[in-house]
Amino acid sequence: MSAEHPSITRFRDEHQRRGGTGEIVILPDSVHTAALAAEALGCEVGAIANSLLFDADGTPVLILTSGAHRVDTELVRTTIGGPELRRAKPDFVREHTGQVIGGVSPIGHPAPLATYLDPWLQRHEVVWAAAGHPAAVFSTTYDELLDLTGGTPLDVAKD
Repeated sequence: MSAEHPSITRFRDEHQRRGGTGEIVILPDSVHTAALAAEALGCEVGAIANSLLFDADGTPVLILTSGAHRVDTELVRTTIGGPELRRAKPDFVREHTGQVIGGVSPIGHPAPLATYLDPWLQRHEVVWAAAGHPAAVFSTTYDELLDLTGGTPLDVAKD
């Protein structure tokens, strides 16, 4: 059996340090989209918490959104104030999260990130989010995600 990827180990340690209670699952294949993750886990796509990093003029902004939503960056920008939000490039994501796109977890970054949570996630008893690697996920709840991340609830899409 091969050793666990270092980014998953870092996530596991941080998850435990913060008192996370969910199960960490290593899937046989990468699940870098909400649809792939939902299919692999047998859940609704809306129960997948996508960790999306945005670049606000060099400042990282992490948005945890339901896999059923697309982030309305203008809505978010006008709500939180500040510069235009642009999808972060891979190097920016790695620099600010220590992880790769498709595996960005809500926690365990080199420095704290401004984090916002899509309230739609609370419609699901169990929420799944990336655990530091595209093939790793963990189960949690909306309330636990708020606690783990210190995030702020924020409507990220027009419904």
